[in-house]
This record gives sequence, structure tokens and C-alpha cells, in this order.
Amino acid sequence: MYSDETLERFKDIKNMGKIPEADAVGEVGNVYCGDIMRLYLKIENNVIIDAKFKTFGCVAAILSTDVACDLIIGKSPDEALRVTNQDVLDLMGDQIPKQKVHCSLMAQEAIAAAVKDFQKA
Repeated sequence: MYSDETLERFKDIKNMGKIPEADAVGEVGNVYCGDIMRLYLKIENNVIIDAKFKTFGCVAAILSTDVACDLIIGKSPDEALRVTNQDVLDLMGDQIPKQKVHCSLMAQEAIAAAVKDFQKA
């Protein structure tokens, strides 16, 4: 189902974990498949310097959250809001089987939830 390239990246997920004393946390879920994403952000001088996640879900959900973290590190919260699910999918390429694409579509929502949490503070 998943390509060898996908499974290799899955073995080396680099952004998984929790940021102690995170400046923002966003959590979203997908009722359709039961996936849950929690995204932690560390922000200094209005720049996301670290992003970590904990995702309960399939390979596609976990991998998309890892890719989303890569895309937002180094950006301001406002710039992170412009990262879309399509940006995540484009970076993942053909790594995700078509029947699993819906599992990867929460990344944009997780980013938005975390930024909203940051803006509340």
C-alpha cells in the first residue's frame, strides 16, 4: 500500500514528540477515520523555532503531520497559516495512496488550531 520511500521516512520521523512549555498547542480530529493530531509550537520573536506533534492515526496521518512541522518551522504564525493541505500533499508527492489522502488532510487544521491558541495568549 505505501511506497518504500514512505516507509523509510516513517521509520525516521523527526518531529514527533511533545514540547515542554510549548507556546501553543492545537488539537484536531477526523471523525471519518478516528485520527487525532496534536501540534506543539515553540515561538520566539514571532518565529516558530520548533514544532512537534503527537498523532494517533495511520502512516498517512503521522507522516503528514511531520511534513507540516517541516513546512512551518522558521515561519511566523501568520505565514504558517498560509500552509495548506495541498502544500503538505505536494511535499509528500506520490508517497500516500489515494485511499489514504483523507487521513493527511488535518495538517492545515492543526496548524490553524495551534496558531489560534498562540494568539489567545
